[in-house]
Amino acid sequence: MELNGKRIVLGVTGGIAAYKAAELLRLLVKQGADVQVAMTEGATRFVTPTTFQALSGKPVYVDQWDARMPNAMAHIDLSRQADLIVVAPASADFMARIANGMADDLLATMVLARDCPLLLAPAMNRQMWENPATQRNVAQLVTDGIAMVGPASGVQACGETGPGRMLEPEELLEAVVDFFVPKVLAGRRLLITAGPTFEAIDPVRGITNLSSGRMGYAIARAARQAGAEVTLVSGPVALAAPPGVERIDVRSALDMHAAVMARATTADIFIAVAAVADYRVANAAEHKLKKDHGGVPAIELVENPDILAEVAALADGPFCVGFAAESQNLEAYAQAKRHKKKIPLIVGNLIQDGFGGDDNRLVLFDDQGSHPLTPASKSALATQLVDHIAKLTGSH
Repeated sequence: MELNGKRIVLGVTGGIAAYKAAELLRLLVKQGADVQVAMTEGATRFVTPTTFQALSGKPVYVDQWDARMPNAMAHIDLSRQADLIVVAPASADFMARIANGMADDLLATMVLARDCPLLLAPAMNRQMWENPATQRNVAQLVTDGIAMVGPASGVQACGETGPGRMLEPEELLEAVVDFFVPKVLAGRRLLITAGPTFEAIDPVRGITNLSSGRMGYAIARAARQAGAEVTLVSGPVALAAPPGVERIDVRSALDMHAAVMARATTADIFIAVAAVADYRVANAAEHKLKKDHGGVPAIELVENPDILAEVAALADGPFCVGFAAESQNLEAYAQAKRHKKKIPLIVGNLIQDGFGGDDNRLVLFDDQGSHPLTPASKSALATQLVDHIAKLTGSH
């Protein structure tokens, strides 16, 4: 419930992308937001107010003179109750009108009278988007401090392909959540590792572990929401990269080591979340090993490089955060690992509490001692960890 208690006005203007606004509304409500919908008359030609009323559980406003508003000041009352106004889709006509201070319908008047931030999600034909008049209006809106998300480029309802397509509801939800996150890591560059590594025995078999990558990906998302520029070096996982995060895909520990060391000197903060294999196979077979070729094959293991220790040892290297996943004696093992690697912060958890799942139980160990976090989803824990890192690094 990342938007629990947030009051949002969802403005819907005329355009085929209005159907996506219904799904966005559903997602906002699911995340705990209190959503009031206001539509232009043109928007009602695409999706009816009844649809939005059913999804929001509230009456939908279209007419500035709606008799349901006793003082006939819907534009004032609705905007004053909001923490954020989101207009999705925002048509070319609507953006032109608000760029020039027009107040000729309820939604435009509400935007002009607002005392809360405004977020626009443009949606229109590619040539309308690229038209110099539209680009002038966009530039003016940005100058006026109005946030813009999108548009994307792709196939449009008219059959043409190009920029102007409204972002998908999930992307818009992410943008709304982002808006409310304090930017405690603004201007910082973060390098994060996540997921397992895979050490080949032969072309089809290998040594790996049960790490899902969810914790590392949650931290990458939380750091990016906190304003950081994030690069995620990821082992093989079944997860999509968080929006706005650069992902570098790797397979083995040596691959991960090379990717990290090539980027570590330019990072401000390094968070080693990945479950990196301690050992790799020295004599990996070129072809698939067969059972009928002389019994159990001899497999020789050699030690993989310690990525976190190498980064921590760099002169003027980044602030380093490690992870210690243990099966017992968490505090003793985690603190021993922190001191051995000479890092300021290590995050400990018991394997049985979080490996592969959606929830976790974390304890933070630094020079001030231990800081147990309340068991929660990995997403919620990631936000708490990012806030702790920001405090330790003097970001806020």
